[in-house]
Amino acid sequence: MLNFPKDLYADVRIEEVTETVLSYENGKLRQNKESVTAGAFLRVYDGKRWYYCATTELSQMQRELDALAAMAQPNSEILTDPVVRRFQVNRDSILRFGYTDLRRIPNGEKRALVEDYLPLLEEVEEITVSKARYEDKHSLRHFVSSLGADITYDYQHAGLLLGYSITAGDGPFYNSQRLYAQTFEELKGKHEKLRAGIATDLDYAKNAIPVEPGIYTCVLAPEVAGVFAHESFGHKSEADFMLGSETMRREWAIGTKVGWEGLNIMDSGIPAGSGYCPYDDEGTKATETYLIKNGILMGRLHSASTAAALDEEPTGNARAMDFGFEPMVRMTATYIGGGSDTFEELLKGAEGGIYIPDYNHGSGMSTFTIAPTRAYRIRDGKIAEPLRVSVISGNVMETLHKIDGATAQTELNSSAFGGCGKMEQFPLRVSDGGPYLRVREINVQ
Repeated sequence: MLNFPKDLYADVRIEEVTETVLSYENGKLRQNKESVTAGAFLRVYDGKRWYYCATTELSQMQRELDALAAMAQPNSEILTDPVVRRFQVNRDSILRFGYTDLRRIPNGEKRALVEDYLPLLEEVEEITVSKARYEDKHSLRHFVSSLGADITYDYQHAGLLLGYSITAGDGPFYNSQRLYAQTFEELKGKHEKLRAGIATDLDYAKNAIPVEPGIYTCVLAPEVAGVFAHESFGHKSEADFMLGSETMRREWAIGTKVGWEGLNIMDSGIPAGSGYCPYDDEGTKATETYLIKNGILMGRLHSASTAAALDEEPTGNARAMDFGFEPMVRMTATYIGGGSDTFEELLKGAEGGIYIPDYNHGSGMSTFTIAPTRAYRIRDGKIAEPLRVSVISGNVMETLHKIDGATAQTELNSSAFGGCGKMEQFPLRVSDGGPYLRVREINVQ
């Protein structure tokens, strides 16, 4: 048990992470790595500044905590500090993966899983270079504070990636098929799904033609709508970006109309998946935060410090990549709410436009850029010939008003590979998603 310093606020986040990485190139095993790391991040706050450190010597946590406290200035009024008053005192234990713990699966079973899928890459003669990757992670986090918070929760995921270069058409086409699961058993038996994805890519590589650059109506699949929400709006909703910018505060005043009246964008650590975060790294319980509701700016993402600075409340978004980093304002699961259209109705209203089913990468703040993996012409209300598109882009504030349709159907997409980057903290696991979305006047190159 830790002895917390008097007249100061302090918290400690302890984490144990177990990981496996298997990597294959052209069917040959190149990497087989298993690791277990454990450490703690300790913070002390005196009302003026934070003092913190990270350590992998868990037996020395008291010594480290005392050393931080010795640098701080005791403050008998610390409990009335605006930041400290916003810290929640939750006591909870959420352990979801006892019987399905990935740490129970032998390394040989994980190799066998990957090698069972490798023949799929040999079925297509146009695949000239291939790679396969398996990753899993199990994390156990324990958070305690001087206020009395005591929270334990676990998280795990496993993922399989089959990547390849297809030599066909006008040049090589690169893509991958990916699986995400929170238990090992869920990764099994997906041969037909992966085979169908490879076949779709082969057809695309053989038949795609260059798009004529211009302004188009685009229909975005849930995966692409999700990355649009994350990159174009989610980052702008992280309140720490606003603290040093009066202009940004004026432009993003709560209650401002910022988009189509049917547009709803939310962020929450509650849904299962790679954005799952029932408590953030300051002990704040996850909630569903409306960033936009019916086209109106309703909220933003906060830590206790940013909430105090803007006289608002924490949202459960103070997150760190792992125990080596301090928490900062980060997204969890960011998604667009469903509408009332059908997919067929969206296509009929986008004649001559472009359907984008997936993407390679995206970025954005004031403007957004998304690089599609594949794209297709929309003709006669149907998906037609494949098109090669380098990027789609636009101004964020203008584009939010140009959305004019969304399906009732929504999907939340998770990934065991990569994640969100901010400052030096990459990758942080997140998820995103939404409905099929129709957007007017997108710049297509």
